[in-house]
Amino acid sequence: MSDIIITADLGVMNIYEIVRDPLKIESDRLETIISAVVAETHAKVADKYGDAAGRFYQGGGTSTKATGFGEQHTVELETKRRLIKLLAENINRLVCEKNCDKWYLAADRSINNQILESLTPAVRVKLKRNVAANLTKTDKSEVMGYFA
Repeated sequence: MSDIIITADLGVMNIYEIVRDPLKIESDRLETIISAVVAETHAKVADKYGDAAGRFYQGGGTSTKATGFGEQHTVELETKRRLIKLLAENINRLVCEKNCDKWYLAADRSINNQILESLTPAVRVKLKRNVAANLTKTDKSEVMGYFA
């Protein structure tokens, strides 16, 4: 059984295992298990959903009917919702695979509560400390200080 620390942002997730010295000669340290970046978060919406000319179909002809631009207004919101769900699924799977007694989470303030709501109750119970901050770019030697 191991303890893990997860730092997450929309599309970035770093997972560290806490390595403890049983003799207490050295201090505890973090070992990187996974450092993942989802490429989809860095692409522009126009690049993902636009046509070759960069515009959606606008209709044509001489009729007086107004046609829409075909814009997908909720695409960014839906993408964010799916990425949060993916983060939560990965956390659920990892905590179960590692058979953690306790784990720690640091997620950006804008997505923190949504991640917690998407976790299974069994995983949420094992969460010992939650920090609403983006620590994905923080050096791993400093990360443990946020959970002390």
